[in-house]
Amino acid sequence: MILYLHGFRSSPQSMKARLVGARMAALGLADQVISPQLPASPRLAMELAQSLIAGIPAEELSVIGSSLGGYYATWLAERIGCRAVLLNPAVVPSLDLDKHVGVTTQYHSDQPFEFKREYIDELRALAVPKISKPERYFLIAATGDEVLDYRDMVAHYQGARQHIIDGSDHAISEFPQYLDEVLGFCGVGARA
Repeated sequence: MILYLHGFRSSPQSMKARLVGARMAALGLADQVISPQLPASPRLAMELAQSLIAGIPAEELSVIGSSLGGYYATWLAERIGCRAVLLNPAVVPSLDLDKHVGVTTQYHSDQPFEFKREYIDELRALAVPKISKPERYFLIAATGDEVLDYRDMVAHYQGARQHIIDGSDHAISEFPQYLDEVLGFCGVGARA
């Protein structure tokens, strides 16, 4: 089972979420991927994620997280002991997201998105100062990420499997070429 967690203001309509879902469907595994719309509240987002994976053994679960979703994926992996793939993950989002407090819209719709000041404390409560089992993690980080510094990611996930992309961007626009590697780490067959 794969749980895909999108980034800040994003949705299950993001390019990477849709590609993961489409590949899983092509492999006949559409029922083995969950990609929820996460609420703005980090506490509620993690409550939702945990409710969706309740009862799934850790060894049968992988979490793929992009940006803020990578921060969430790290917390879940530490909490339940599953594998996690991190795509340009946020390492200390409480610092980066403080300037985004307020109301805006989601990226893939005109739905309002309100990020409240108290959510910063909720983010801090999910902090993982150091990963406990690096072998459970696979980091894909782009040196050209215009939002987050890939060096913070490399340092935070020291000892984990890492694929550092020279260039690219925060969205990892060429994600299709890494999809088989990501799914392979999650224990899914490489080709449809």
